[in-house]
Amino acid sequence: MERIQSEQQYLDTINSDGFTVIKFDTTWCPDCKNLDRFIGDVIDQHKDKTFYALDAEKFQPFAEENGVRGIPSLLVFQNGKKIAHLHSKWAKTPSQISEYLETLESKV
Repeated sequence: MERIQSEQQYLDTINSDGFTVIKFDTTWCPDCKNLDRFIGDVIDQHKDKTFYALDAEKFQPFAEENGVRGIPSLLVFQNGKKIAHLHSKWAKTPSQISEYLETLESKV
């Protein structure tokens, strides 16, 4: 999963036409490290989406403007708009994340 490194990359990423999933995380978060153990399998099952990671501390203004209050959180963007947000307490297992990603079509 590619990590967002700049404000411009973030803006370019969220403004794409398809579903863009951004995992807001930090380097010290144990739940983030746990998610990293299985997120590759989830990504493989959802090839119609593009996945990125973003350090919520390094880019705190983006986390704040999107209502990220817990990490890891998975936010989905399309055409510059946030269309879904999986809060940290619901992002603990592969099945929770897959079920969330499968509901995206109904959110557009």
